[in-house]
Amino acid sequence: MQIIDGKATAAAIKAEIASEVESIVAAGGKRPHLAAVLVGHDGGSETYVKNKVLACEQCGFKSTLIRFEDTVSEEELLQCVDKLNKDEDVDGFIVQLPLPCHIDEQRVTEAIDYRKDVDGFHPVNVGRMAIGLPCFISATPLGILTLLRHYNIATSGKKCVVLGRSNIVGKPMSQLMIQKQYGDATVTVCHSRTANLKEECRQADIIIAAIGSPEFVTADMVKPGAVVIDVGTTRVPDASRKSGYRLTGDVKFDEVAPLCSYITPVPGGVGPMTICSLMKNTLSAGKKEFYK
Repeated sequence: MQIIDGKATAAAIKAEIASEVESIVAAGGKRPHLAAVLVGHDGGSETYVKNKVLACEQCGFKSTLIRFEDTVSEEELLQCVDKLNKDEDVDGFIVQLPLPCHIDEQRVTEAIDYRKDVDGFHPVNVGRMAIGLPCFISATPLGILTLLRHYNIATSGKKCVVLGRSNIVGKPMSQLMIQKQYGDATVTVCHSRTANLKEECRQADIIIAAIGSPEFVTADMVKPGAVVIDVGTTRVPDASRKSGYRLTGDVKFDEVAPLCSYITPVPGGVGPMTICSLMKNTLSAGKKEFYK
């Protein structure tokens, strides 16, 4: 069993990005600029955005953080999106989700210029990804693909089970794993209504768990030698921790890990790669790799 170290992999990739950025700037090019819009004070969102700002520093990017209280109106937020769309210095930007319930997340997502949509959530990017055209790929699925390649884990012809069907992870992950240029695997998507779910998982060479249920995947669901990628990050109360909680994945790590050929831990697995992938997308946006 080998633990997949997302933290170390992300650090190495960010160092490569930083080196490329300095070469671009030294040649007279523009330093990539990522902006983030944060609404309210959700603990998870605060942490994610803080880490994204830190990653920008590590990569040599310019970064801007725009804050709103959770009482902000939808129209005010849309005006901010429009301003960022028109700002020629901003190469890419994100609106951190989730948003307060009085704001239509889909409307905000669709208002973002797809050429600056480094989160890869705009329907244009989702559609281009689905048919294999160059685009911004959603950060978590891109991070998982990067890890699989970094560890030379074979995916072509393998049976892959994706647990979860969210727009952010499950759906794009299944689309990518089935495509020739990415996973080239045989993919089954399982969710809360899947019959014989354990049997489906036991047949899998690769399990990508993104179901959002702590320790959902247990040893009786995993065949020996499988690769297990744990996307879950749920805050579980823990009085022994200073924070009062611990991050728990979708996989019961201690009992599943001994069965696996490779497995990602939580934290330190997929999480760092998600932010790293956002940096890769921002660099691509700055270089106008996908959209002129």
